[in-house]
Order: sequence, then structure tokens, then C-alpha cells
Amino acid sequence: MPHRLLVPSLLFTAALSLPGLAACSQGAGAPGRTSQAAETTGESPTAGNGADGGDDAKSGTASAKEAEADLKGKVIAIDPGHNGGNAVHPEKINRQVPDGRGGTKACNTTGTSTNSDYPEADFTWAVAKKLEQSLTDAGAEVVLSRKDNTGVGPCVDERGTFADDADVLVSIHANGSESSSVKGFHIIVADPGEDEKTEKASGDLAKSVGSSMGEEFTPNKAYGKDAISRRPDLAGLNNASVPAVIVECGEMRNPSEAKLMESKSGQRKYADALFDGVVDWF
Repeated sequence: MPHRLLVPSLLFTAALSLPGLAACSQGAGAPGRTSQAAETTGESPTAGNGADGGDDAKSGTASAKEAEADLKGKVIAIDPGHNGGNAVHPEKINRQVPDGRGGTKACNTTGTSTNSDYPEADFTWAVAKKLEQSLTDAGAEVVLSRKDNTGVGPCVDERGTFADDADVLVSIHANGSESSSVKGFHIIVADPGEDEKTEKASGDLAKSVGSSMGEEFTPNKAYGKDAISRRPDLAGLNNASVPAVIVECGEMRNPSEAKLMESKSGQRKYADALFDGVVDWF
């Protein structure tokens, strides 16, 4: 089944989260002190456009799960966090948008980066394109929140609503805790969810993705034994009407995880783990 790109008309992105509830930027790497989350303000690394990182051919042979997966009839939304042009357009990403809880938040942020200035937006785009390929090969229809890694946005409210016609939403991010010793992935779900059924499904999705990620990567137990964080302040999740998770794949300031995130082989491992988690959930 051919995939389609679903690009909202407003080309902006994320939003300010509650004080002390950041993720994706600077922080201490524990709940309430995590860096610049999927939607918070933080430092402004030189985001550049970066290499696409997603168009290279798949190396090696497909995993047994990928070879057996049948996702025909499924529509899967992928949200690669931030965007390559966010850093040069603060006037656009700082404007206020609905937060899904009756308030407003900033449209988006620049995201974080490794100590060698490899931007989060480049990493999330590379992983998203690899994941898109695997899902499409398995028969799914894939929709993306943004069409490239050179633009601005979309804003965090649209990062949720673009997936309204999908079966599931996976938002890809990486954390940037201030301490380089912090390591590991964690997964964020909305709490409360849009409704009881969607909230439960999102929790189950988080457990499934966390289980598959845990086979290859280190879970950050500061968020609990399942490395799952339940938060009310992230507009992308709050505005989603389908089961949705934000996956903070790792810590960009941690040397070993940064090296993995900057490599195509590492990006493939992240994409494969996300793929397996989605397949297991279905």
C-alpha cells in the first residue's frame, strides 16, 4: 500500500512545558528534571539541515519479525521531533498554540544536540525515514508529521491532530540531560489521556515499545521499572485522538549513546526496535 505524507498547512513546531517538566533539552535526567522534552524550550544548537540519513538502503537481512510482519490495512503516524529549520525561526516556533488542556504552549523548540553539535532533528528524521521504510514494506500506510528536515514545524498541536485518521502515533525524540552520565531511553504517555480507552491503549503501546527497546538499549529506571513517564503537559500527546507515545530514544549528551545516534547503523537499530514494538502492539 503506498504511503502518503500528511503535512499540516502551518509550518511551525513544539511548545513550552510546565516548569521542571522538560524533556529533550538540558536537565538532570530524572522525572521533572529531564532536559528539553518533546516540547520545551532549551538551548539552540546549530541545527543545520544535516544529512537525510534515511534514504540509504537497508543493510543486512530483515529480522524474522520484520519478514513475518503483516500490517496491511494499518495506518501508522510517525512524528520526527522538531525540524531542521526551527533554530533560525524563533519568531515562528515561539508563537502560542493550544496545549490540549485548555491553555497554550509555544509552537515548538529547536531540540537538543550531542556535544559534537549533531542535532536532535537530524537524528529523529533519520530514524523516522528508516522506520517508515520498514512499516511500508510490511504493508502499512505511513503518514509523517513533516515532509523534510529543512523546514519549520509543524506546531505541537498539529503534531497530535495530524494523526487523527491513523491507528497509532509514534513520536520520535532524544533527550539532552545536562549530565553526560545519564543514560537510557524512556517513553512518555499522556496522563490523563483523551478518554479511558485511548489512555489504556497508549499505556499498552508504551509497554510494547519499551519491551522491544529494552532488548537493545538501556531503559532509564529513573522513570520507573518500565521507563514510562506519564505527563499532562505535552501538547502533541494531549491533542492526539489515537493511541500515542513519545519515545525519548536515549541521551544525546551521553558519549556512548551519542555515538550510536550519530551512526547510520545505530539509527537502524533504533528504527528496528520501534518497528518491533509497533508490530507487537498490533
